[in-house]
This record gives sequence, C-alpha cells and structure tokens, in this order.
Amino acid sequence: MTSQVILYTAPLSMFAMKVEIALREKAVPFQRISVPYDGQSGYVPKHPEVLRVNPKAQVPVLLHGAAELFDSTQIMEYIEDTWPTPPLWPSTPVEKAMARQTELFADEIYFPHVVKLFDLQDDLGSTAARTAISALQRHNAALDARLADRAFLCGAFSFADIAFFMAQLFAERMSVPMTTDTPRLLKWRASITQRPSIAPTLAPMIAFLQAAGRFVPGHIR
Repeated sequence: MTSQVILYTAPLSMFAMKVEIALREKAVPFQRISVPYDGQSGYVPKHPEVLRVNPKAQVPVLLHGAAELFDSTQIMEYIEDTWPTPPLWPSTPVEKAMARQTELFADEIYFPHVVKLFDLQDDLGSTAARTAISALQRHNAALDARLADRAFLCGAFSFADIAFFMAQLFAERMSVPMTTDTPRLLKWRASITQRPSIAPTLAPMIAFLQAAGRFVPGHIR
C-alpha cells in the first residue's frame, strides 16, 4: 500500500470537487486521477480502482495507505482526522453539529433539486422544473438570512461552506443563479470563490465545459 494520497475524480463530479477543495485547503499533496467521462456516454469505461473500492462505481475515491474510501462526506471526515490543521469543522459542539447538518443539507436536500433540473433544461417552464427552482430559491433565501451575523455558514470556514458552494455552483449551471434578492449569499460566494483552493479545483470543469460549448457561470470564469 502507498502512503501517497490519490484522489479519483471527474470533471463534472461535484462531490469529488468537494474533496479536492478540502485537500487543497489543508495543503495536502495528492495525485489527482481523472476518470474517463464524456457528456454522451458518461463514465465509460469505469476505472478499475473505482470499481474495486466503491460498490456504487462512482467518484470520489480516495486512497491513502490502508485507507480506501468513497463518499465525499466520509472522505472529508478522514481528511479532518488525518490532517487536523487548519480545521474545517468548527470547534464547539453546537457549531460542529450545525456544520455537519449543513453539509448534509447541501448534499441531500439542496442538490437533489438541482439533479431534477438536469433533464429539464429544455422545459424550464414545466411544473417539475418550476417546483425545483422555487425550492432552490427558498433555500437560498434561508441561507442568506443565516449570514446576517456571520461571514460563513456555520462560524468559521468549514466543510459546510465547501459543500454548499459546490451545490449552488451546479444550481447556477442548471439555470438557478443567485440574485440580488440574496445579497449576503452573493458576498459569501465572492469570498469563497477567491480562496486559493477554488480556482485549481474548478479549472478542469471549466475547461471541460468550454470545450463542449456549455455554459460556465460568470463568477468562476
């Protein structure tokens, strides 16, 4: 087994990009392996290491010595335990619990509405699309209100901010941009976008989208 950190990722994997941002925030050296992907056939052929480690055959997969991990949340917990500085969970029990819940909210509550829009880009006036868009806008408004007395979603910058930044970026790609109705959230997003971990993580996705002639949100260009 190797002690080198290896991250299996893909240009349009929101969950793998969460992990990559975390590794970069902690200045952890890693080898980035992008698995085969195209917009028509998807993840074909499946990478053998991804198949070996993850029963769901999806990225991200992280290898580090005896640790062979899948699922972005579990990987981020491992990253925090293995490289605790700088911390990416808040220090107090309440704030840590809220950050964990917000990270779960981004993945399991917010992002599923984005997924619904993947196949509805040519029918955004449909009931299903309008329902998903309305839900995302309500969630944006609620998080905007949370930022009334803080710079980040759960105290200090954390995995919660990483998770929601990525989920909202994919919402923007699917026709649900942030607007001036959520000014605090816009300011928060601008501050996250400027972090040194963001540009190198998003660069492969931007290149992939541009090569395919697909929309790239303005705030990451």
